[in-house]
Amino acid sequence: MDRLRKGASQNKGRRSDQAANMDLLIAELTCNDVRKCRRARQALVSIGEKAVEPLIDALAHRKGWVRWEAAKALGQIRGQAATDALVHALDDRNFDVRWLAAEGLISRGREGMIPLLQALIAGSDSAWLRDGAHHVFHDLSDEGLKKHVRPVLAALEELDPAVEVPLAARIALEALEREAA
Repeated sequence: MDRLRKGASQNKGRRSDQAANMDLLIAELTCNDVRKCRRARQALVSIGEKAVEPLIDALAHRKGWVRWEAAKALGQIRGQAATDALVHALDDRNFDVRWLAAEGLISRGREGMIPLLQALIAGSDSAWLRDGAHHVFHDLSDEGLKKHVRPVLAALEELDPAVEVPLAARIALEALEREAA
């Protein structure tokens, strides 16, 4: 029993060390040294899904380059939480953050489409979200996906996209969900 407690204590210590390490890496994203920031981002990417929550927190940082680093890292980490964070980052006030979020979603293909379409249904009044979605849909390489989102892309280019997009997004979402079932 003592051996189990000791092992559990050591594991807890490792988890605390890893959390402290992630906090340090996140803090390094705020530095003015580009190389140090890049190394911190790459280390967070190598940690993977465990780094997603701290990176999501970094997306709320007041400094644009910190949000940029967080979006870049999240674009390279797979998983639903990272994908959802990228969709949310399409509404960032910084164009470069939105661009990276869109690029991350493009690289996910189908994995990024459902949460993006859901976001468009709920928040089509956001010009930044619509602009990011346009970037994603326009640059998709998967022809199977493109056929579903082509009407959404057309709606995004209409005179009043805030009105046109939700219906087109709902139809595309239902088609993708049927196809996945």
